[in-house]
Amino acid sequence: MRFLFTSLFILICVVQIIAILLQSSKGGGLAGAFGGGSMGAMFGGRGAATFLSKVSAVLATVFMVLALILGLLDSGGGEAQGLVEQERQARGSSPAAILPSVSSPAVAPQPQPETQQPATQQPPPPPAEQPATQPNK
Repeated sequence: MRFLFTSLFILICVVQIIAILLQSSKGGGLAGAFGGGSMGAMFGGRGAATFLSKVSAVLATVFMVLALILGLLDSGGGEAQGLVEQERQARGSSPAAILPSVSSPAVAPQPQPETQQPATQQPPPPPAEQPATQPNK
């Protein structure tokens, strides 16, 4: 069943790509390169554009429905595990089990005061101003 939906999904993808590329844009697109110009003779001048637009819309809808069906088939197929859970089960422990246990909250140590100078000591006085010397005459 899954193979059928996957094959149909890939086929819809390819056909949708072709239908989108055959649509002529303002610059002509790839429609002229792949024979899209002959579509105008079959459907009329504007008929090819509306036909390809409708085909693209239908293919997009089928694409989305198939994507949802394939997603539901994947999620309903048992226990889904990510790579992290699989690795954790293979190792048998969590990364936190390796870390040492902490008995009390860590407190930053207080800096020990080194030799403090007494508070009564005053800074040295600023140098006294010397009178300006007058140049010799």
